[in-house]
Amino acid sequence: HFGSSVASYFIFLRWMYGINMILFGLTFGLVMVPEALMGKPYGSLPRKTVPRAEEATAMNFATLWDFSGFAQYSVLFYGYYNNQRTIGWLKFRMPLSYFLVGVGTIGYSFMIVIRTMAKNANDDGGGDDTSFNFSWKMFTSWDYLIGNPETADNKFASITTSFKEAIVEEQESRKEENIHLTRFLRVLANFLALCTLAGSGYLIFFVVRRSQKFALEGLENYGWWERNEVNMVMSLLGMFCPTLFDVISSLENYHPRIALRWQLGRIFALFLGNLYTFIIALMDEINLKARYLLPFTIFNMYLEEKIVKYNMTIWEASLYNGTIPENSTAPPIQVDPADVPRGPCWETMVGQEFVRLTVSDTMTTYITILIGDFLRAVFVRFFNYCWCWDLEYGFPSYSEFDISGNVLGLIFNQGMIWMGSFYAPCLPAINVFRLHTSMYLQCWAVMCCNVPQERVFKASRSNNFYMAMLLFILFLSTLPAVYTIVSIPPSFDCGPFSGKTRMFEVISETLEHDFPSWFGKVFGYASNPGLILPFILLMVLSIYYLNATSKSYKEANLELKKKLQSVRNREL
Repeated sequence: HFGSSVASYFIFLRWMYGINMILFGLTFGLVMVPEALMGKPYGSLPRKTVPRAEEATAMNFATLWDFSGFAQYSVLFYGYYNNQRTIGWLKFRMPLSYFLVGVGTIGYSFMIVIRTMAKNANDDGGGDDTSFNFSWKMFTSWDYLIGNPETADNKFASITTSFKEAIVEEQESRKEENIHLTRFLRVLANFLALCTLAGSGYLIFFVVRRSQKFALEGLENYGWWERNEVNMVMSLLGMFCPTLFDVISSLENYHPRIALRWQLGRIFALFLGNLYTFIIALMDEINLKARYLLPFTIFNMYLEEKIVKYNMTIWEASLYNGTIPENSTAPPIQVDPADVPRGPCWETMVGQEFVRLTVSDTMTTYITILIGDFLRAVFVRFFNYCWCWDLEYGFPSYSEFDISGNVLGLIFNQGMIWMGSFYAPCLPAINVFRLHTSMYLQCWAVMCCNVPQERVFKASRSNNFYMAMLLFILFLSTLPAVYTIVSIPPSFDCGPFSGKTRMFEVISETLEHDFPSWFGKVFGYASNPGLILPFILLMVLSIYYLNATSKSYKEANLELKKKLQSVRNREL
């Protein structure tokens, strides 16, 4: 009904749903369930208990909606997990499982994206055969085995749409244009797009500075908007800037398929700038709240940790009538975990921010569908009879399905999942629910509230352009997680890696205690940079050779196809 271009989005969404089901199975089955069943229960440790000062509001709806209170001190976030090497009667190695699942989800995502791109490249290797295109569609399109009226209607709509796509392709191939005017308009359009991106970046920078000011003065003194201003501004920019880019692209007069790619590239640049501005804002917020200078001064981090530990020592000493015994043999005093002071857990705070951004982006998408599509369609449908002009063909008319905005929204949201799932294991589950509901809600909105585009164009047979952007956002999303794993010490009193200098030390600890000594030596030799760098160089050279070989095979196939076509034309 709407053409292969709209169908390509829903095929991509279904593929993403399958990927997230695998990620959800890994995090849920190997991290969340073992901790819930075999780990220490809620209230047994300070990291698993709501502080006394927060107990009064821990179950309020506003607190839970903000993923604080009981939600913060649960298996949903990093800080709840204990640093015991083994838990339960199965002796399940929770820190090792947490680390391997985090690394494995990223590795699996890279593998499946690259594999899908290679498969699509093979499917698209022979080019399109447009010889006698209309004749083939006219005489061979109908399926005479159809016996169901609804199936026949769908087939009729499919054939009609394919003719529209073929007509657009033929018109574009024969189009003549003023090359100088076209170049001027395209330069103007790119200038306007750059101005829009610059304005968006400045607005986010301004809002981040305001949020830092609010954090210094205390967020409890401000309302809901000030506390969520960064998330809401990012969501609103993601909602309105694609529409502005769509208006700008009308100046360029590109083929619809090329125009879609330009639109995707511009929105991708917008979302990418928003994403990394959000990361910078998170680091600044961590610096303000926890005094953790993450990428700068490790010495200050250790100093802050020592101060917190010393304060905890003073608190423990106050339990013994205010004195600090050096060689005390007194029995330990039983204290409720809710009353024990604790240090800041920056990993949980980062995970909360990613979950809030994902939920707010989901709510913005649903509200946009209900208001921008459904209510608009209802207004046009029922007020068209009593209005001064034709609402269906004039303003506002029925909306078209925004392919570029929805595709980039899907890719951007998946980047947030990859980046934040290490700090919030619940993110893949939230994304599975989001994709499941989006599939049916957007399908309903398209069929009931949208109209096909004025120029229905044929999408490419592969979704490799979508996959290339997804691979790029996957690479950029893994950089912050890898940086924290390799370079930043974990929080000392929360999470499965507390007590370690670096998160990856769980691997060396496992090799030392659970494997023979010779295996640890072999692993040490294998991880030597002197072996890894030549191996990476060999892989790069192999990829270059295979890529060059595949291009030569593709060119040979196209040349052979042209020869066959010329032979056929001579015989005719």
